[in-house]
Amino acid sequence: MGMISNVTTLSFRPFRWALLAATAIACAAVAQTEEPTSGGGLNIPADVVVFGKNDPGVRKPTAIVNGDIITRTDVEQRLALILVANANAKLPPEEVERLRTQVLRNLIDEVLQIQEAKANKIEVTRQEVNDSFERVSRNFKRNPVQMAEYLKQIGSSEGSLKRQIEGELAWNRLLRRRIQPFVNVGQEEVQGIISRLNASKGATEVRVGEIFMAATPENAAEVSNNLRRIMEQIRQGGSFTAYARQFSEASTAAVGGDLGWVRPEQLPDTLAAAARDMPVGQLAGPIEVPGGFSALYMIDKRQVLTADPRDAVLALRQLAISFPPGTTQEQASAKAATFAAATRTIAGCGSAQKVAEQLGAEMVDNDQVKIRDLPTQLQELMLGLQVGQASPPFGSPQEGVRVLVVCGRDDPQVADGPNAETIMAQLEEQRVNMRARRYLRDLRRDAVVDYR
Repeated sequence: MGMISNVTTLSFRPFRWALLAATAIACAAVAQTEEPTSGGGLNIPADVVVFGKNDPGVRKPTAIVNGDIITRTDVEQRLALILVANANAKLPPEEVERLRTQVLRNLIDEVLQIQEAKANKIEVTRQEVNDSFERVSRNFKRNPVQMAEYLKQIGSSEGSLKRQIEGELAWNRLLRRRIQPFVNVGQEEVQGIISRLNASKGATEVRVGEIFMAATPENAAEVSNNLRRIMEQIRQGGSFTAYARQFSEASTAAVGGDLGWVRPEQLPDTLAAAARDMPVGQLAGPIEVPGGFSALYMIDKRQVLTADPRDAVLALRQLAISFPPGTTQEQASAKAATFAAATRTIAGCGSAQKVAEQLGAEMVDNDQVKIRDLPTQLQELMLGLQVGQASPPFGSPQEGVRVLVVCGRDDPQVADGPNAETIMAQLEEQRVNMRARRYLRDLRRDAVVDYR
């Protein structure tokens, strides 16, 4: 059992040919035993038995983008990645259909991005895609084979996710070649920002996530409504990170929409106005911004150039007990009460070990836990604990019950001054994003898209 996890967010060609061969043999056997019917010279039996069924999703294109086909299977497999991120939300059929439409638009953009990268002689190798797929698999605590099986189980596929990875790699590489070299941020501009930051020591800095959707005056109402529906699904339990990866049209989509740490005034005016008053964990939008609409998610807040207690690093000892399968709520509550009574006697990490032995509890140590990285519910609790004290028990009948004992604490030092390289990188990214949106808009305008 680990310490704590902060919850936020194929081709089977041989089988196919074997099936076709078996079907052909079976049809031949039927043809030898049935009387032929009139079929214009075709030897068609009167009692036709169809082996297998036609799957129009596999064969029928949904859209053709400059000659490249997007099938309904492509759409459904990518949609499955969205739906699995909403396991706790019940989506009505009309909402699923809206998501399906948006997924198709995203796939069209993805095809355009890959096509443009190839036109500029930018290739993403299979090994690069496989390496990225392996990293994604590790994030899900699986190896690539297990990840492929998991994707198949949820109605998606290894190929669908790898196609998305290829699109992201190709587009980012293209932006680095065609746009980033021509984005200039002057030293005077950076120094001006540093001076303003130093002058505003103690002011609020925010870490926000953004889902940006481009809009024109003609489709602004439709885009705003689509973003509003996405936000509603997130509020019902959907993963902001998953939705940002699939639907955001900013380059930060690749990192789940995370903009990193910024001062509110570094954001566009409308986003800055919203970010100043948002508490941690709140979602705001749709917010009109230049070129479209955005949804903002407040990930965290801190004070500029000021030590934040939540940056304290704790040495923790965790005691945990699990419940066997089939344990009822009453049984779990009784066992948890015994566990709670015993852990209340803990007075330091030394006594924690004795209590763990008495209870048969599993014990795990971690001496590099930043309070900020704990689940929100635990952060305020851990801020108030002194070295040697234990938290109240927490958990569930499914996950078991655990307590955390503070064995040591390293309080944060006063924050360093603003970093010129970081500020320059943020400004460059903002300008690259703006030009990338225009680039993609031009690709859409010039594309030949045939919807089927």
